[in-house]
Amino acid sequence: MTTSNNFEPSEIDLRRRKETPWIQALRSFVRQRSAILGMIIIGGIMLVAIFANQIAPYQPDQVLIGQESVKKRQPPCIHLLGCPKDQPQHLMGIDGNVRDEFSRVVFGSRISLMVGFFTVLVAMSIGVILGALAGYTGRWIDDGTMRFLDVLLAFPSLLLAIAIVSVLGPGLTNAMLAIAIVTIPVYARVMRSVVLSAKEEEYVTAARSVGVPNNTILFRHIMPNGVSPLIVLATLGIGTAILDAAALSFLGLGAQPPTPEWGAMLSAERNQVFSAPHLVFFPGLAIMLVVLGFNLLGDGLRDALDPRMKNR
Repeated sequence: MTTSNNFEPSEIDLRRRKETPWIQALRSFVRQRSAILGMIIIGGIMLVAIFANQIAPYQPDQVLIGQESVKKRQPPCIHLLGCPKDQPQHLMGIDGNVRDEFSRVVFGSRISLMVGFFTVLVAMSIGVILGALAGYTGRWIDDGTMRFLDVLLAFPSLLLAIAIVSVLGPGLTNAMLAIAIVTIPVYARVMRSVVLSAKEEEYVTAARSVGVPNNTILFRHIMPNGVSPLIVLATLGIGTAILDAAALSFLGLGAQPPTPEWGAMLSAERNQVFSAPHLVFFPGLAIMLVVLGFNLLGDGLRDALDPRMKNR
């Protein structure tokens, strides 16, 4: 009679050991339903933004006075839900300037995604370089850089963004720059911590001993270790940037009329929450969905890329 050794690794275990860390992370990511839901939400919003011209029945700034028998702040008219066929169909109603609300919400997805990706790209590019140089060089460069970033972190991010926009002047571009500036310290601190922990590793010492230049060691050997946390941080940061941009636009410091930005649309109709609630509900729902999608995706990426989360 033969007995099997229970301690021998199975074929599945051997196959998984041969997988690269990125394949293992992808396998872990696919098993998370919340992350898949977030990816579906973001994918849907991206498709809406890409095909906005085909989805929206009107241009976002098109005034319908004289073109259709509509009135200001008219409620939604959906033929499938019983709206008379002789009335023009407006899925989300008409806003206070007699424009199609659905078209403005659809085109607003382009602006919100642009804000999120642009601000994160700028903040991460600057923050990663500052954090890497500060952590690798040390001494007065590290102290001076991090103390300056600590000053920025001492202020609430939204209040500091409001102050920056107040100096630069209201507008969507200045709002994006302000949001990028206040989020630079977050990426810088993450990259600095990665560099500080990696520069004492044996492979870095070996590279120095054979005469590898410092810039090669930093950019080709150390900084790739920060890819995983930066991906997670950037994904979560996109949702935060969209929310901050909407807040600045709500205060009149971001996108200016007639730009179809969701926060500006909320600000324009904030006093009509009881008389025309659809003009507040739909832009608010759009902001909630896009922020929820990026947060779910970021949480899923964090669980998939962080080795400490795999044993929980």
